[in-house]
Amino acid sequence: MSKSPEEQHPVKAFGWAARDQSGHLSPFNFSRRTTGEEDVRFKVLYCGICHSDLHSVKNEWSISTYPLVPGHEIVGEVTEIGEKVKKVKVGDKVGVGCLVGACHSCESCENDLENYCPKLILTYNSIYPDGTPTYGGYSDHMVANEHYIIRFPDNMPLDAGAPLLCAGITVYSPLKYFGFGEPGKHVGIVGLGGLGHVGVKFAKALGARVTVISTSPAKKDEALNILGADSFLVSRDQDQMQGAIGTFDGIIDTVSAAHPIMPLLGLLKSHGKLVMVGAPEKPLELPVFSLIVGRKTIAGSGIGGLKETQEMIDFAAKHNITADVEVISMDYVNTAMERLAKADVRYRFVIDIGNTLPATKT
Repeated sequence: MSKSPEEQHPVKAFGWAARDQSGHLSPFNFSRRTTGEEDVRFKVLYCGICHSDLHSVKNEWSISTYPLVPGHEIVGEVTEIGEKVKKVKVGDKVGVGCLVGACHSCESCENDLENYCPKLILTYNSIYPDGTPTYGGYSDHMVANEHYIIRFPDNMPLDAGAPLLCAGITVYSPLKYFGFGEPGKHVGIVGLGGLGHVGVKFAKALGARVTVISTSPAKKDEALNILGADSFLVSRDQDQMQGAIGTFDGIIDTVSAAHPIMPLLGLLKSHGKLVMVGAPEKPLELPVFSLIVGRKTIAGSGIGGLKETQEMIDFAAKHNITADVEVISMDYVNTAMERLAKADVRYRFVIDIGNTLPATKT
């Protein structure tokens, strides 16, 4: 006779979950597994709200199963470790990003690219090998194999550092892989939102010349004088776009809404690359002729492996890179989701789980 999820995962947990594609989140009692010999359990103190959380709770990618506890920008303090754990100790500050499992034997895993493993296990809306669902960080505690635990340096603030576990690695990885983040390279960052604003910070710290490409002229001062971009390009201004044709080595497109990409390809030098890291819910048009003329490339990039994610966090701590966040209480999360859908946040919501989740327990 098969065991129930509660019998397989007997440790009580509490969080907020969506029950259907309305996306409305409300209090939810569930359970997690006991701490295995290679596991790390930690009290969740903060959890960022990623745009993919919004897509997921509303089932906009048609892959969601309910109840769904979102959250993959999870940080907190270690409360228990398994006997074989070597990476951290009780009391350490740690995080979990988008992954909690992979096969560890495929080519991607062997190259520290667990994020591209065909058997990867996502932090939420996925299934553990024992058949039970994964639940994310909108919850009071988290447990994961130590391989998927990211150590947080002492000088990295947990609230403003949490979004780096998804937003940060999502832009850091292509900057490094495609060689955009190097002195002498000119990189464009499309969109100045949750991904884009940390993309500017990482690209500058890596030594690149950075231009923000945005539909909104109102973001120019922010981009140049606060985030440190070198220049600003209004994508709806034909004269500005024409004047920048053929001047970019690479462009990272962070926009999650449908938008034309042909004008962006025109900005690239020959052999330039447009890398998509935003995930629009509808397919974009592919202007093939624009690729042929100049041997240009459209590529995609998704988060990073665990080794690179730790490298990113350590680099961010060294260069004082954090996300610009609005810290909210747990009971504000549905309003925050509505605001996120309208891009009404500067630039990332982070839930104060440790101080505000307990008060919502029923």
